[in-house]
Amino acid sequence: MLTLATSGFGLVAALAWNELIKELVEGYIQPLVGGSSGIISRLIYAILVTFLAVGITYNLTRLVKRR
Repeated sequence: MLTLATSGFGLVAALAWNELIKELVEGYIQPLVGGSSGIISRLIYAILVTFLAVGITYNLTRLVKRR
């Protein structure tokens, strides 16, 4: 039950970060590269999310290995 609850809260947190990153890309990066360049904005968004996911996964793996 604890794993299920933790997974649920993790999903909600991931969705919140997803929305935040989307807003940052739409609000700051898209005006810099132009409003019609949606593919570039999506690429930047995907890169940011990938770096975030890799960083979190790497740090969690290190934490688990230390125990």
